[in-house]
Amino acid sequence: MRILVTGGAGFIGSNLVDVLMAGGHEITVIDNLSVGKASNVEHHLESECFHFVNDSILNVGTLERLIRQADVIYHLAAVVGPKYVVEDPLGTIITNVRGTENVLELAFKYWVRTVIASSSEIYGKSTAVPLSEDDDRVLGSTTVGRWSYSDAKAIDEYFALAYAKKGLPVSIVRYFNAYGPRLDPRGYGSVIAKFVTQALRGDPLTVYDDGQQTRCFTYVGDTIRGTMLAVTVKEAAGQVFNIGSNRETTILELARLILQLTDSASEIVHMPYETAYGPSFEETRRRVPDVVRSRRVLGFEAETSLEEGLKKTLEWFRGREGLDWS
Repeated sequence: MRILVTGGAGFIGSNLVDVLMAGGHEITVIDNLSVGKASNVEHHLESECFHFVNDSILNVGTLERLIRQADVIYHLAAVVGPKYVVEDPLGTIITNVRGTENVLELAFKYWVRTVIASSSEIYGKSTAVPLSEDDDRVLGSTTVGRWSYSDAKAIDEYFALAYAKKGLPVSIVRYFNAYGPRLDPRGYGSVIAKFVTQALRGDPLTVYDDGQQTRCFTYVGDTIRGTMLAVTVKEAAGQVFNIGSNRETTILELARLILQLTDSASEIVHMPYETAYGPSFEETRRRVPDVVRSRRVLGFEAETSLEEGLKKTLEWFRGREGLDWS
């Protein structure tokens, strides 16, 4: 198949590309490298089945040329991570909304099977744990920039579901805290990347607030498997799926586990959210997916334990050349 992966040089996107290439498909990646890295896909550049386009999904001309040649689109291009969102809310909104609008409009024009990558951020501050795909969204004020990402992703989903009503075979996958090889060592958008980098360098692990907030961390291999099932399972068209582990872990537990696995002497220090993100930042305490639909329709269930996934992630981090962990 001819497959287009937007954001294919990013963390999840490049891991997806590896699996698709191994499956013998012809892959085209479009990525403007604002967050993604060319090094994530450079090992495919010599293959005749791989094509890389350094451009933005806001460039409609380039995007149309690529989509009309595709059999499937995996749309992963987005601005992600609280730090990016808080620092550049306008860029986040434009990229995440207008970019997805462009992808879906052209997918509809050329009738291309599409998967839209969304986020557990959709649920905002909802306390309806576990979070079902049809649950209400609970967000803060529009003056709190952090929630602009959730709203942008919600608009993406509205677009996708509207096109689905017109018959376009499109599915939505909501990711829950994916982690694994190729995480950005600077920690943007990933507490695991931040903790691992701090532990390997011997720096204090900075835990926000009391550390009792929880997340469900999902190894990237599981994330990709769920994403691909959303294409290959015919009944997935027109539906939304939580793609994540349902193992709930506190951030403080995560920090202690990473210290144990790295054999690091780093200490854990607590820091108020406002120190990192400003006084108006808001956070949700618990975020756990209801996985009934993804299990029933897709046959998907996360299989990699947190301990196993962290070991694989640490192996990748330790093998990174040019990074000084001392």
